[in-house]
Amino acid sequence: MTALQPRSTDGLAALRERYRRERERRVRPDGHNQYRAADAEFGYYAADPYAEAPVEREPAHDAVDVAVVGGGFGGILAGARLRQQGVRRVRIIETGSDFGGTWYWNRYPGVHCDIESHVYLPMLDETGYVPEWKYAPGEEIRLHAVRIAQKFDLYADALFATTATSLTWNEAAETWTVTTDRGDAFEATYVITATGTLSEPKLPGIPGIESFEGHTFHTSRWDYAYTGGTPEGGLTGLAGKRVGVVGTGATGIQVIPVLAEDAGHVYVFQRTPSTVDVRANRRTTARDVGADHEGWARERRDNFLRIVSGEPSAEDLVADAWTSSAGLLEKLLPSFRREGDRAEFEAAYEAADAAKMDELRARVEQLVNDPGTAEKLKPWYRYACKRPTFSDLYYPAFNRDNVTLVDTADTHGITRITARGAVVDDTTYELDCLIFATGFSVGSSGVLSGRLPVHGRGGIQLLHAWAQQGPRTLHGFTSHGFPNLIQLGAVQNANSVNFTHILDEQAGHAAALVAAAETANALLEPSRQAEDDWLATLAEDAPDHEWFHAECTPGYYNREGRGRPNGPISYPHSAFAFHELLRRWRERSMNDVLQPRAAPPRTRH
Repeated sequence: MTALQPRSTDGLAALRERYRRERERRVRPDGHNQYRAADAEFGYYAADPYAEAPVEREPAHDAVDVAVVGGGFGGILAGARLRQQGVRRVRIIETGSDFGGTWYWNRYPGVHCDIESHVYLPMLDETGYVPEWKYAPGEEIRLHAVRIAQKFDLYADALFATTATSLTWNEAAETWTVTTDRGDAFEATYVITATGTLSEPKLPGIPGIESFEGHTFHTSRWDYAYTGGTPEGGLTGLAGKRVGVVGTGATGIQVIPVLAEDAGHVYVFQRTPSTVDVRANRRTTARDVGADHEGWARERRDNFLRIVSGEPSAEDLVADAWTSSAGLLEKLLPSFRREGDRAEFEAAYEAADAAKMDELRARVEQLVNDPGTAEKLKPWYRYACKRPTFSDLYYPAFNRDNVTLVDTADTHGITRITARGAVVDDTTYELDCLIFATGFSVGSSGVLSGRLPVHGRGGIQLLHAWAQQGPRTLHGFTSHGFPNLIQLGAVQNANSVNFTHILDEQAGHAAALVAAAETANALLEPSRQAEDDWLATLAEDAPDHEWFHAECTPGYYNREGRGRPNGPISYPHSAFAFHELLRRWRERSMNDVLQPRAAPPRTRH
């Protein structure tokens, strides 16, 4: 590829104007309301196609030490770390029919992780497993989730194909009553919510979506009975069929090249193109990744986190597009190390951003033969406006005669769906199959979506309290008025592009909280003052990113074009620094969150 020249001051100004115009083409007045949940009349989009015959069981009316809501990596890691602390009765409640969470549901063709597997897959040191690929396929990831669950005996009390429906604090017994959609009503001394950030599939609210008479499904519920094949391909059921794909984010980037191999014709409906960088996936050996000594995986994972969090590092063990572009993640991650003069930083940041985006747009021209198609695939926005994607197969797929790109920017998406296909402006695309690669309601699940009401002391509902005063926590885990409730997630915690690392640190902290409370025969509950102090810490150095996201193309990072307000959202001094803060707090201040029990000492289950 020819070396690109840095942009001049006038060139940067022209680029800002181009970004503004492209953003305006795509902004919709309905914002988030352009999507609908996969429930009620659209509940079939969320049905479990991977479950075997439902397992009949009697409702649970017993008592456990800890109830964990969610069987993805957050819940699995919480269970594993609790086991390491000696907790016996750990019950995980999971909507799917097995462990895995996102990786239980996402089994679409071509599915891989976009983070290197040797840092993404947790507990490699503990399980002795070394991933086979630099970027693991979905099935390898799902099986690793199962591996951890088996190693720590998490199947024993698990409730699968079960959704928690309420959590209610029992003041007299000082336990939580947990109810589910299968008639369960049991007691738990502690509850850990780990419902994830990618658990509720969303659909575009396209007029007429319910009228389509062909076959349709969401990529997180892939219908292999219809398409044939496996995640590796061989979709023989699509031979000769006209297939439409809605969505060109991380999922679409992976699934479209595989569909192109077998479908009669693929129509790709794109509102906003993703950035698509080099992937260079390959098989790896233990020697390649230094898996020849104890603690190798933690070293590699910490190294990656330091780099993508803006911390200095003497070496780059992963050495991929994430780490080479780490400086551009500052606008993406509230938890990022920032130092130096702000004006100088922003000027250098914009120049580096423009250089990277020019490089990515040049990659489109290099790999896509048709100039018109290439132009539509170019991303015209700043790097951190959307999550980067990576593929060496996506752009070449548009050189095939059986792949058509349908740009929907000027019509704000598909105009309507009919019984026979999709209409964009005045053109109808007749389809046999319509696939929605539209992702999930990011960060909105369980407690935060309102689907899992939590009632604490005095019957106060957590979500209602937060609606009035904003989220209030200590370190993002515990809240005053909700004893022995520990939340895993991104709220007032740290964040990173490698979220399984964040979840493992959170799981370890949650298990340490439970162990401390058990030792002291105490309740876990921060004071209002502790919450105030934490909010002040988050607000003191919270980054000013509101202006940046207000200028971004619409997407889930900026609430579909409505911006991303500043505030005490995440820890502002890098995820790596946050984990150090938690370690120091556990050593020095754990007693601050332990409150005396009113009930008699309990017997462990």
